[in-house]
Amino acid sequence: MEHVPVLLAESLEYLAIRPEGRYVDFTTGLGGHAGAIAGKLTSGCVLALDRDAESLALAKENTQGLHDRIIFRHAAFSQLDEAIRGEGWDLVDGMIADLGVSKVQLTSPERGFSLMNAGPIDMRMNRQAEITAADIINRSSEQELVRLFMELGGERRIPAEKAARAIRARPIRDTRHLAEVVASAVPRFGKLHPATRIFQALRMAVNEEPAELDALLKHAPTHLKQGGRWVVIAFHSGEDRKVKNAFRDMGHAGLVKVLTKHVVRPGPEETRRNPPSRSAVLRALEMGPGGSGKLHERDSKDESA
Repeated sequence: MEHVPVLLAESLEYLAIRPEGRYVDFTTGLGGHAGAIAGKLTSGCVLALDRDAESLALAKENTQGLHDRIIFRHAAFSQLDEAIRGEGWDLVDGMIADLGVSKVQLTSPERGFSLMNAGPIDMRMNRQAEITAADIINRSSEQELVRLFMELGGERRIPAEKAARAIRARPIRDTRHLAEVVASAVPRFGKLHPATRIFQALRMAVNEEPAELDALLKHAPTHLKQGGRWVVIAFHSGEDRKVKNAFRDMGHAGLVKVLTKHVVRPGPEETRRNPPSRSAVLRALEMGPGGSGKLHERDSKDESA
């Protein structure tokens, strides 16, 4: 499957790849960023992580010829400590996390991520997980759905209430039916489909994305060596706000140097070639002297508290 990694040139520039370095891609997806990093290595290595086993399998296919410099592992953000230390690593030279949904998830109807095709209301990034989006729809009260749509989808109260009421009023057959039910209850404003934020909220709830991102922001920097770089690409304001605040707090504490005073966005040529990239924003930092050690100490105190 063809894959166009977002903000690739900018990511590589901020990572400042060292040919002998060790790198971690926390969201390998179809392997675009991991493969590009590996292509710049000689004796170095990339640890390619993803909680979607199907994406990892495709990433392996897309990075043929580079497998001597890439290690693939099935792991979520909350498992990153075990994944990194499981390779005998502790501190690394660079890390990247692209928080967008992968192309294979969006274009496979059976995965249930897209409102454009009929498929099961699934939305699990890790298909071994027990809870699906259908479970959330069927088990949640109308009030709980309203809260999800507002907190995770960024939907306004009245549309959220109308969508929740319509969903709970009838059995939902598949993703297309879900989109139609929401559209019948919530008027369209602008180009955005009325069910877009509803699908986002359900996906984030199924995959526990807020908690997983919190785990990434807390634990990932403890593995970055002095002078190491970390790049994070976000696609919606809630995620980017968390990244911005975490980077700012570490910067104010003197642990890191934030390299992006303002977010980096795709240029006109990239958005023309790859329209989904238009909402991407990139932030980057560099670990300061003793920063990872102080972060280790902070985590140890938090765990013993």
